[in-house]
Amino acid sequence: MTGRNIKMVARAVFGAGAFAGLADILEQRRRQEAGRVVFLVDDVFHDMALAAELPVGPADQLLWINVADEPHTAYVDHLTSAIRTFDGSTPAALVGIGGGSALDITKAVSVLLTNPGSSVQYQGWDLVGEPGVYHIGVPTLSGTGAEVSRTAVLIGPERKLGINSDFTVFDQVVLDPGLMRTVPGDQYFFTGMDCYIHAQESLQGTFINAFSRAYAEKALDLCREVFLERTFDRDEKMMMASYFGGISIAYSQVGACHALSYGLSFVLGIHHGVGNCIAFDVLEDYYPEGVAEFRDMLAVSGIELPRGVVRHLEGEQLDRMVAVAGRLEPLWENCLGPEWRRRMPPEKIRELYARM
Repeated sequence: MTGRNIKMVARAVFGAGAFAGLADILEQRRRQEAGRVVFLVDDVFHDMALAAELPVGPADQLLWINVADEPHTAYVDHLTSAIRTFDGSTPAALVGIGGGSALDITKAVSVLLTNPGSSVQYQGWDLVGEPGVYHIGVPTLSGTGAEVSRTAVLIGPERKLGINSDFTVFDQVVLDPGLMRTVPGDQYFFTGMDCYIHAQESLQGTFINAFSRAYAEKALDLCREVFLERTFDRDEKMMMASYFGGISIAYSQVGACHALSYGLSFVLGIHHGVGNCIAFDVLEDYYPEGVAEFRDMLAVSGIELPRGVVRHLEGEQLDRMVAVAGRLEPLWENCLGPEWRRRMPPEKIRELYARM
């Protein structure tokens, strides 16, 4: 991992009211590149105040996207087609507004507009050949790190796996903590725990270095303030924790929890943040201090963790879940080292799932 030349977000604006500056940012972009702006906005905001604040021009395209389920490759392909056929031109910019799923969809669509074929063929590491359309991320929920990461996580026909590419990284992000005020408490917790688990997996992983450690430690400290101290400025701190956590894994990697969570999402459709929490709760042998602290955070936040979600599965479904998790080799290596296959055979993965 030493010496990787990582790609980071080129421009970022942070602070209460930052969303109001999106129109000026887009105006600068319009002066550089002719064409329409495409807005990909979580449809939960369709009847909320944010809808009236969108700086959509008369020639622009507004797509309300549904993220009730985890993002699927077929949905990304459908949105890409809708944008291509709108007026036959390539957009000047995309703007993704929403939580991690909406941001991942925007990143994936960006590269599909300039690269041939389906999103399925780009699931993996560094498979994208050409830069995507200029894209701007506006998170309304914090924890996934999607606003800064190089990964657009998608569920495909055979697996859940991200499009991992330098070309997926946002060109601009707008970080406005005020956009988080309407997030329900349970969703706030489960998404925030994605960041907490990012930091734990990064810090306890074999790929750790001083760069990723610095960001992960700060993300962890901020998560503790948000979920244990219940700080009054928690939205600002959660937004920065997510940003730092996303950077930390760019130069290291996530671990066993995320590998297991991918299997839960692929087979059972469990949302990523919830799946992470279900998986992390059975990993005390690998992240003992982190799991203990996570359980404290559960108690302080009054969150009831789903349990027994795997008990009803038949053999074939469980086999698929084990296979999805087992294919995520970099995650297991970060957790257990180069001998991870000996330490985590399929039978052990199955045992961990059986505890969920």
